[in-house]
Amino acid sequence: MSEYMDLLMFGMVCVVLLAGYPVAFTLGGVALVFALIGVVTGTFNESFLQFMPNRLYGIMTNTTLIAVPLFVFMGVMLERSRVADKLLDTMAGLFGSLRGGLGFSVIIVGMLMAASTGIVGATVVTMGLLSLPTMLRRGYDPAISTGTICASGTLGQIIPPSIILVLLGDVLSAAYQQAQLSQGIYSPEPVSVGDLFVGALIPGLILVVLYLVYLVGVAIFQPKLMPAIPVEDRQTNRNDIIKQIIVALFPPLLLILAVLGSIIAGVATPTEAASVGAIGSIVLAIGQRQFNLKILNEVMTSTVRITSMVFLIFIGASIFSLVFRGFGGDETVRELLTNLPGGAFGAMTAVMLVMFLLGFILDFIEITFVVVPIVAPILLGMGLNPVWLGIMLAVNLQTSFLTPPFGFALFYLRGVAPPSVTTGQIYRGVIPFIIIQLITLAMLAIWPELATWLPTQVYGK
Repeated sequence: MSEYMDLLMFGMVCVVLLAGYPVAFTLGGVALVFALIGVVTGTFNESFLQFMPNRLYGIMTNTTLIAVPLFVFMGVMLERSRVADKLLDTMAGLFGSLRGGLGFSVIIVGMLMAASTGIVGATVVTMGLLSLPTMLRRGYDPAISTGTICASGTLGQIIPPSIILVLLGDVLSAAYQQAQLSQGIYSPEPVSVGDLFVGALIPGLILVVLYLVYLVGVAIFQPKLMPAIPVEDRQTNRNDIIKQIIVALFPPLLLILAVLGSIIAGVATPTEAASVGAIGSIVLAIGQRQFNLKILNEVMTSTVRITSMVFLIFIGASIFSLVFRGFGGDETVRELLTNLPGGAFGAMTAVMLVMFLLGFILDFIEITFVVVPIVAPILLGMGLNPVWLGIMLAVNLQTSFLTPPFGFALFYLRGVAPPSVTTGQIYRGVIPFIIIQLITLAMLAIWPELATWLPTQVYGK
């Protein structure tokens, strides 16, 4: 039984999470209980627990992770400044004469919100409240409407600045150094959050284009599902539309350029760029006349709450991984992956499948902090490119947000959708977008250059 303690601990975590217990306390609590059992039975060396203070101190002093609360603040502030409202109204006026115009508007606004906030839950809820009633009132099919909103909201997972890319970048950086040191490379090449940000741009834009192509196909072949806005309800003054586009698009685009442009140009680190984004979101809110002390207090409270949740999970996951390694779990995983047929391809396929399935029950934060530190050093030791691996993992985690029955984006939208929209319609609506996600994953697997070419051009590596 002792040789299976690592697997039993992982299975127990899944069982306790399904029972509804908080993630952070489940990870840390189950790990400590199994450590106690291991000490009593002589299967666990308690000296492993002495590394815990150093791990927690490392989390507290990690400058990369400072970007998390700053990006969260930026996203929540932009949500309160009603940027999405104006963007959606403007895009609806621009595309309203086309069948499927509202759907196109939702995808484009979702892309801009993803590049501005990077918070999936906030984007899905905001887009659901703003666009779903309008789409249903205009005669759009409920499944198409909900699927489009959920898919556009999850773009915040892959389009930078994304919180998942910040967390993945930090975890992969440590894993890549560990993999190189194990190979006798004592001057390891770094991989940074900026590398992942740049590497995610092309895959993110590919997803947006494929989403739009799908909606164009539906509009052409099933026009009744996505009717155009009636002529009498359209804004026909072209000058007014152009003026609204300039007014609505310029501020968020300027903010996106300031954040991403400074990272890509090498002027600022992701943490420094996040601080620029946080200040820029305040300026944008002031310009939209949506800023006062009450709103600032609400935004700061929400930021502290979300950031505390992320770091509590990080601490719980660190305790879990420490005990897991104490039971020899990393060696178990290494033997399992290296003995799979197909070498690196077989190991990568198995990891992607496991992470996809774990996405049914775990949030992306838990998967990033629990699973990635265990499997990433092994995969990187097989010669996989760290940027490509990070983007593949990010797209895979994005897919899990949409997958019924436990996709988090589905729950976010279900919470704000009117009673007339059934859960079955939401599930049916996201299926085409899940297929698009899987196609994108296949494209990345066949052509890794989609993720690695741009970082090579920008950073020369």
